[in-house]
Amino acid sequence: MRRWVPAVSMLFVSLISYIDRTTLALLAPTILHDTRLSNQQYGYIILAFSISYTLANPCWGWILDRAGLRRGMAIAVACWTAASAAHAFASGFFSFGAARAALGFGEGATFPGGLRTVVQTLPVEHRGRGIAVAYSGGSLGAAITPLIVTPIFLWWGWRAAFWFTGFIGVLWLALWSVVSRRPEIARPARLAILSARPLWSHRALWAVLFAYGLGALPTGFVLYTAPIYLSHALGCSQEFIGKVLWIPPLGWETGYFFWGAVIDRAQRRGRPRVPTLRRITVWCVLASLPFAAVSWLPNIPTVLLELFAAMFAASGFIVASIAYGTHVYSSEHAGLIAGSAAGAWSLAVGITMPIAGRLFDLGDFAAAYWMATALVVTGFAGWWLLSRTRSAEPSSGLPTLPASPPGYTAAAGTKGGTLPSPECRATAATCRAVS
Repeated sequence: MRRWVPAVSMLFVSLISYIDRTTLALLAPTILHDTRLSNQQYGYIILAFSISYTLANPCWGWILDRAGLRRGMAIAVACWTAASAAHAFASGFFSFGAARAALGFGEGATFPGGLRTVVQTLPVEHRGRGIAVAYSGGSLGAAITPLIVTPIFLWWGWRAAFWFTGFIGVLWLALWSVVSRRPEIARPARLAILSARPLWSHRALWAVLFAYGLGALPTGFVLYTAPIYLSHALGCSQEFIGKVLWIPPLGWETGYFFWGAVIDRAQRRGRPRVPTLRRITVWCVLASLPFAAVSWLPNIPTVLLELFAAMFAASGFIVASIAYGTHVYSSEHAGLIAGSAAGAWSLAVGITMPIAGRLFDLGDFAAAYWMATALVVTGFAGWWLLSRTRSAEPSSGLPTLPASPPGYTAAAGTKGGTLPSPECRATAATCRAVS
């Protein structure tokens, strides 16, 4: 059980991250009323977070891959804790936008840190569940935020809720000061040479970005729009929203562990990983299609059930795409891969939200949900085309080929000693995957 402690610490950091970002979404009906902001302006505030988060994710991934987890995660969480508490002083469009952008910058380390911790501390046969544990804090945070923040709001107002988010960030920093002393976390990062070609030219990376960025879009879309939809379209009060809005993220949380277990079971049985991941995404896109009909559902329970199902399906895209990325690329680059994927998701959500906000202002809820579902299908199509390989994939992890064959570049100090370069694509399935 000791081996799971680092992954659980990342569960807590992603949980706090999503409590921070969900608090604004949950209290949006009240905050927009008090500050006289429109839904479209709210969308632009989310866009400020998303742009900052998109740019910060690969940056933090790069930093964590080089500087290590211990210092990198401490600095990142300290930054976003201060930014989260700063929301308590915001009073209008620009102040909320600035606080949200600062929060996005710090939280960019959340999932790069989670994935890097998993690949650095767990064997390959446990990484599907490890990803589920580290990433599930986000969905758990989204689920418990209404239960925790709503009483604080009812007793002391919405500004007190942001003081609470700052407080729990400080608690995590105290926990991390202890957990990060473990040798597998405190050791310096050791990087292998990924390829002579730029990472952005790899087809495999774009497959990850499509699956995660667009396939998982409903997680962010539901997170930010569900409170407004329940309030404006269905007439729910802020108090009622706080009592029921844990239901959709529960689908997200359940999905992480379900899909992670499916991937690990296939790994233990020796089934080829990429075909398994592609089958999972087929199931996920089919389960996502009813999301387009949310505005046609007759009552609140059916709406909540469909939002639950949409987030369950979206979590499958997240787990499958990250498992694919860690399968194709060296674990030394896990932070950069996770950061790029989470950044693509944030950019997709950020661009979508002002459009959805405008449609909500016009009362055209159906168009907003159709748009979100169409983007999921687009993400699936991109992933399906880009993840195709010309030969069978290895059944586990990135392979180590015989010592120093022609076309390989040795990486001093890295486990296994060699990683593929462009010249060896004809001899290695992994090289074909990134061509």
